[in-house]
Amino acid sequence: MKRLPMRKIRDVLRLSAEGLSTRQIAASLAIGRTTLRGYLDRATELGLAWPLPADMSDTDLERCLFHRAYQNTQRIEAQPDWPYIHRELRRKGMTLSLLWEEYRANHPDGYGYSRFCELYTRWEGKLSPVMRQRHPAGERLFVDYAGRTIDVIDPQTGEVRTAQVFVAVLGASNYTFVEATWTQSLPDWIASHVRALNFFGGVTAQIVSDNLKAGVTKACFYDPAINRTYADMAAHYDTAVVPARPYKPKDKAKAEGGVLLAERWILARLRNHQFFSLAEVNAAIRPLLDRLNDKLSRHLGANRRQIFEQLDKPALKLLPVAPYVYAEWKKCRAGLDYHVAIDKHYYSVPYQLLKRELWARITDRTIEVFHVGQRVASHVRTSSNGKHSTLRDHMPAHHQFRDDWTPDRITARAARVGPNVASFVEVAMRSRKHPEQGYRTCLGVIRLADKFGRDRLDAACSRALEINARSYSSLLSILKNGLESRPRTRATDEPAITHPNIRGADYFH
Repeated sequence: MKRLPMRKIRDVLRLSAEGLSTRQIAASLAIGRTTLRGYLDRATELGLAWPLPADMSDTDLERCLFHRAYQNTQRIEAQPDWPYIHRELRRKGMTLSLLWEEYRANHPDGYGYSRFCELYTRWEGKLSPVMRQRHPAGERLFVDYAGRTIDVIDPQTGEVRTAQVFVAVLGASNYTFVEATWTQSLPDWIASHVRALNFFGGVTAQIVSDNLKAGVTKACFYDPAINRTYADMAAHYDTAVVPARPYKPKDKAKAEGGVLLAERWILARLRNHQFFSLAEVNAAIRPLLDRLNDKLSRHLGANRRQIFEQLDKPALKLLPVAPYVYAEWKKCRAGLDYHVAIDKHYYSVPYQLLKRELWARITDRTIEVFHVGQRVASHVRTSSNGKHSTLRDHMPAHHQFRDDWTPDRITARAARVGPNVASFVEVAMRSRKHPEQGYRTCLGVIRLADKFGRDRLDAACSRALEINARSYSSLLSILKNGLESRPRTRATDEPAITHPNIRGADYFH
């Protein structure tokens, strides 16, 4: 019950001494009759009557009327160390009940458990006006990009590029990592995670990210789809990616707070600086980041680095021996030539996997192909030259992987379109090391008849053979530009070029 001011209690005693009834006093002072009678009974028990002694202050009156409550407030001299209790609650398995027991062991006359919990909730509510989530030590790492960017000037061209700012925050200690990258694309997103985990010196049980396209291919409230490369990185570090729910920024409030601090404490201080490389930007960010992590928190009585050393660092899982090697994943199918196309180059797989759904893992040096989680092929990555990388073990016996698809059958099918088409596919297969490597090109050429017509395709094949063009793209270019119907211009029929820098044939005689 909320206690009345002492001035009102004086008015109660005065009006009662004047003979007013409790009903009249309650109506006059806007006090409940039950409350009024309680004060009058307390004054009668203590022998207080109006007029009160002239030297009795409001404090003396309160001490006299509420002697037991006053004694209780005086009895509790040592208040609980709320910042310490708040930090301890972030330890895994820690409860408020256990902390209360430890408090009572040191202060036997201290608060009861319910009052202890009430006072802690009241103290915690001063930290933030919204509900605070509990983040056990070493459990979550929150990652996001800042909304603000940093301008970087190319010293050679003067062109201004914008660098993105990646922010990672540990849940329990708020220990923060900030760095600049050129883009928010998948390679930069993964590389920033690797550097952040190295900065923390360990791995959390979960990584909470925004629904950035680089990390989440399908943002869903209940069942988000994680990018395959992002999931591969998480598996390498033995952690789990847990995207925040769409349009629920409070799910990643730590990241939002970290971004806000990075913008205020780092980016705002760099607003008047000129940078000429990404390395310069990160060199300027690092000392400001150290200052941010070393800044003392008024509420917790410690800085982020100290809390990290005490809470998060001991709870983090060890980093793997080797850092994650960036790899992209691509879903693909093997064509009739038992090759998969990756960056305009063709890599063989076992011929038994024709038209099966496969996954290719692409790194800077290698191409690995997987089927139902098992690696079925591995190649050294080759430049995008439109050629084939074929392993002999992947080939069928006698290069005939299917009875119904042979060079003769493909040539016969091309002949039904036109004689020049048949000649073109024969040349295309003959120019390959193995005829099967030309199947993909030949079938693509035959299908062009559906779009451009048989007559145009036959004329285009004739034109391609004349100019020694053997690729599908060359034939498609002839058809798109209508070159098959134009007469071919020879160099001898073209007018001579007159220019002062051209000496001509007479110069040599």
